[in-house]
Amino acid sequence: MSSKKKEPIGCGCSNIPISIILIILGGGYWWFSQKGYPEISKFLDNSKNINIHIPKPTKTSFSTINTTPYITPIPSLASTPTFTDNPKIIPDKKILLLQTAWEKKVIRGIYLTRYQITNNANEQTIRERVRYYHSQGINTIIHGVWGNGCTMYNSEVMQQTFGYKSCPNQFQEQWLNWLIDEAHKQGMQVHAYFEKGIKIDKNSPIFDLAIFRKWIVPGVDKTYSGIDHYVLDVEIPEVANLFQNILVEFVKKYPDIDAVQWDDYLGYYAELSGKVDRTANLTKFVQQMVTSMKKANPSVSFDICHHNPYWAKKYFAADWEKWGADRIFIQAYNDSNFVEELNYAQKYAGVAITDRQLGRLKELVDNPKIKSILVFPFSGNPEETASSLKNSL
Repeated sequence: MSSKKKEPIGCGCSNIPISIILIILGGGYWWFSQKGYPEISKFLDNSKNINIHIPKPTKTSFSTINTTPYITPIPSLASTPTFTDNPKIIPDKKILLLQTAWEKKVIRGIYLTRYQITNNANEQTIRERVRYYHSQGINTIIHGVWGNGCTMYNSEVMQQTFGYKSCPNQFQEQWLNWLIDEAHKQGMQVHAYFEKGIKIDKNSPIFDLAIFRKWIVPGVDKTYSGIDHYVLDVEIPEVANLFQNILVEFVKKYPDIDAVQWDDYLGYYAELSGKVDRTANLTKFVQQMVTSMKKANPSVSFDICHHNPYWAKKYFAADWEKWGADRIFIQAYNDSNFVEELNYAQKYAGVAITDRQLGRLKELVDNPKIKSILVFPFSGNPEETASSLKNSL
């Protein structure tokens, strides 16, 4: 008799591969934990026999999904804006422009003698003149305010001393205020030029009085051919006080003036009678004048445009290195001695030339050791000189 075949008892799990069982258990754990069945997930967490790590899916922006191969784009010829968290500020185009050698000079000045304000120049004329010089590359106007023993503005000191307020020239009372105001609007400076310094000629309105009061140093100053000058003796207290009071009054009356400038007329001619050495007394006079001016208005620069220190001291008793000036400009009007003067100019604030020397302008402009250039229009036509100057660059 044949025996019966036994049927399998149970679920048959023993025949299921262990890998399948592990997958089912791990998947079930993940499903229950995600669906919020804490009691089951808690139970499963206690199982130490199963340790399957299934990473959670990360969020992905749809804008970053690209199902096509990435191809590096070719830059367009047209400009494409670049966005950054800290965009750079693009400076004004004017700032980006490189300065020329001429524009790098600290002072690019032109002298306007006291006669430039005659003929009752009105406000419009004065302002237009300032704008014209600015257009020619000038940044400083050195304008005469004193000369030949009198002021080119109404002065109480003149009134008290001589009985009249100014030189006899015609001018409108506000001329210097208009000049300073317009210059500052154009980014320019105005320097007050004390023409002729302590010297006068026979055309001076104070000449006769100076002779009468014995204010004149004995002898005739023949420094420059064609005109005889007479030197007011600053060793006389009355004369010294006159100049000191004039200067103090000026910087108070025009507090916005940028500088005052005196030239080689602040000195004694070496060939005056007696050949007395007046160097020490002249130094003392200038030092006192500068001190008084600075006390009245400390913001104003006291400048000198003189011969080199050797010539100034030897021929003019002007030991200006001891004067306490803020800036020294070297006069190089003598073309035959130009190279020597230039050596000195490189050590100080700058050089002064005339309109007859504009052929030398380029070498001065190209010399980085020459900090400033002042031009004196010997022709008597400063506007023409300014135009020629610009064309010479």
